[in-house]
Amino acid sequence: MGTPGDIRGSHRCHLRDGDLVPPRPVGPPRPPQGLGGDSLALDGLGDLAELAVTNDGDNGDVPSGVRVSPKRSWSPRVTLRGHFDAVRALAFVPCHPALVTASEDATLKLWNLHKALGPKKSAALDVEPVYAFRGHRGPVLAVAVSGGDTGGDTGDTGDTGLCCSAGLDGRIRCWRLPRLDSDPYGGYDPGVLCGVLAGHGDAVWGLAFDVTGRHLASCSADGTLRLWDPRGDSGDTPEGGTLGGTCLSVLDGHKDHGVPTSVTFVTTQPSQLVAGFRSGATVLYDLEATKATLVSPNGGGSGQVNQVLAHPWQPLTITASDDRAIRYLDNRTGKVVHSMVAHLDAVTCLALDPSGAFLMSGSE
Repeated sequence: MGTPGDIRGSHRCHLRDGDLVPPRPVGPPRPPQGLGGDSLALDGLGDLAELAVTNDGDNGDVPSGVRVSPKRSWSPRVTLRGHFDAVRALAFVPCHPALVTASEDATLKLWNLHKALGPKKSAALDVEPVYAFRGHRGPVLAVAVSGGDTGGDTGDTGDTGLCCSAGLDGRIRCWRLPRLDSDPYGGYDPGVLCGVLAGHGDAVWGLAFDVTGRHLASCSADGTLRLWDPRGDSGDTPEGGTLGGTCLSVLDGHKDHGVPTSVTFVTTQPSQLVAGFRSGATVLYDLEATKATLVSPNGGGSGQVNQVLAHPWQPLTITASDDRAIRYLDNRTGKVVHSMVAHLDAVTCLALDPSGAFLMSGSE
């Protein structure tokens, strides 16, 4: 679906100048400026360490001797229809066969995948969402889900987990995920909205939970990153009522890198946070000291970083950039230990399986 700045094309979004970060400069994508760093052994990455892909229409500029993945055809298991505008983000619910989707139609929807993927279902058959979350005052751009009974209060109610969403209105809303067997035609439950996190002064592009599900990180077009306790007590909210949520710290010491575009927690070091910026920089933060400890100025390229992703068991940050490159950064040195070009245009999103063996990328 693109990166922050591409949302202006939606005919249902009537945005004023200044509502979004400026679009990227028009021009041909730039190739990566080479590899750098050899401080991290990539033996444990398996096939990911030497991945290269050719595309239809590519000129075959893949180095000789590099394995090229064969073409495969994919068939959908089921199609989920229900949103009235572009889908900007989605997240699986941990430990449950469920999916949460966020859309520019200002809603989120919860889907029961176990019911959708039953033996009698087909890709041509519509599946009803379990619940529709309403409360945002504009397009929803980011969603993060924490599963399990991490707060000690979800086991009695049978809730599926905690979901946090954010978008152009600058507010982060915390939702209690209802049971997957809830009646999709039941009435609206106001108790589903269990928190409103206010503090950002502009659109929120990215959200991420830590491995415990107790802390939430956010990055915004206002140039800041914030660390939250979504289950904390913040008292009365500007929107009325007493809802939970506390801002623990504000990380804004590197505004010279521009607007942060993506944020993630380091899996191997829960007290560390990584953010990508429009300038192409990647910054590692120490949450206990609430300051940056390592800066990779441009990661070997000059394009905007569209997403940062933490490897599940190695001290690696994987980045997707506008210059078509996917890079692996060593969290201990900030150096690029591997780089590859697998797309013909900007790489906009990444996903890793829990074992860290398979990487998926999306591009414009």
